[in-house]
Amino acid sequence: MTDLTKATAAELSDLLANKEVTSREVTQAALDRIAAVDGEVHAFLHVANDAALADADAVDAARAAGEPLAALAGVPIAVKDALTTVGMPTTSGSRILEGWVPPYDATVVAKLKAARMPILGKTNMDEFAMGSSTEHSAYGPTRNPWNTNVIPGGSGGGSAAAVAAFEAPLAIGSDTGGSIRQPAAVTGTVGVKPTYGGVSRYGLIALASSLDQIGPVSRTVLDAALLHEVIGGHDPKDSTSLDKPATSFVAAAQRADLSGVRVGIVKELSGEGFDAGVKQRFEEAVALMTAAGADIVEVSCPSFVHALAAYYLVLPSEASSNLAKFDAMRFGLRVSPEGVSEPSAEQVMAATRDAGFGDEVKRRLILGTYALSSGYYDAYYGSAQKVRTLIAQDFDRVFADVDVLMSPTSPTPAWQLGAKLDDPMAMYLQDIATIPANLAGIPGISVPAGLSDGLPVGVQFLAPALADDRLYNAGAALERLLVEKWGTHLIGQAPELEVAR
Repeated sequence: MTDLTKATAAELSDLLANKEVTSREVTQAALDRIAAVDGEVHAFLHVANDAALADADAVDAARAAGEPLAALAGVPIAVKDALTTVGMPTTSGSRILEGWVPPYDATVVAKLKAARMPILGKTNMDEFAMGSSTEHSAYGPTRNPWNTNVIPGGSGGGSAAAVAAFEAPLAIGSDTGGSIRQPAAVTGTVGVKPTYGGVSRYGLIALASSLDQIGPVSRTVLDAALLHEVIGGHDPKDSTSLDKPATSFVAAAQRADLSGVRVGIVKELSGEGFDAGVKQRFEEAVALMTAAGADIVEVSCPSFVHALAAYYLVLPSEASSNLAKFDAMRFGLRVSPEGVSEPSAEQVMAATRDAGFGDEVKRRLILGTYALSSGYYDAYYGSAQKVRTLIAQDFDRVFADVDVLMSPTSPTPAWQLGAKLDDPMAMYLQDIATIPANLAGIPGISVPAGLSDGLPVGVQFLAPALADDRLYNAGAALERLLVEKWGTHLIGQAPELEVAR
């Protein structure tokens, strides 16, 4: 039998539909792989062995009874720990939510269950999605399966590492400033940030409500498209959800045709600060696309130079508001201050937030609260929103002339664990190419582009809002060209992890 952990989601879908394997076999193979390697990778915070196998048995029974099933029915999946899940802990990587089991499912989780996809468990993440390395998790860092001494990206490093380590064929992530795409780039996987509002955020523990977006993590572009069609669509529970007819992402990924596609190379998203190997892989990808019929032009988005500064005012400000609910009064951790016999609510709140939040969360909450304070709101948060408008206008202008934009996803490959923990600015700069898409609400995809010093790097495509299908066409076309060049997907070149005995 084929090694089920190495099969793509599309391949597993075909095997299941043809009754060549059962969902129990596929799910058990994934659970066995998690048991074997996750002690080293630490992609998961919670593994739902019994529930996943029960769901697998249920879909096998439904298939045997001839019930109509979704394309991905029986294919197991991992879910980022920022999404609420009935019967499983949801911590968002924070001590302040340790042990909390939500009473409701996020809409995306409900859609996975409706599609009969067994949920393997919850993946590790930077606390409340604040970070670019998954080192800010209260439960310890995740490691990159390509080299367990380096980071897997963040905040969704757990989801990316689970897919890269063959612990799950698919995963769900969330992207506030690159938290799906940057981990995908540094782990050799595919990550998609859909158009803002294209996937419901109901049940996502919010970091910055105007920036957050849930999306797929996979090993191929087609697999991402298959998952996107499961989780996308309008949701009346989410006031920001778009009620627009969906295009076929799967059809676009299967088309994979660059003939006549106009591709803009963003001048501001390259050059100084970008690793030489990253630039070389990017230039090779551009050359391949040119030979395949794409029309390549350089474009300029001058407001992008201010994107990082604007983002790190908008995000902390919204985080300050969103995280105010963690007050020790209603749910989650409660800590009494030492030496106080009858503490006030304010004293309990202060002690709880001090004990429950990590350093990076505290840093951003202080910054955000300051930016929103009386006398500073217009100077900081208000000015950042004006820059955000200029960035959106830059996108509108260049998309009048090109179909998609293209850049490196991240300026460097993965770095050594601990190397940037004492330098927050160096960490923040890793999102310089991904942040503009979140500020403007447009979709983006990261596709593996090769190796730099033995570690994966990615290429990013961006498209206008609601034109996510363009990403799947361009991404799948580049993926096909690179597979023809390498003879395998990049993930097929990954070194084998040491398996636990």
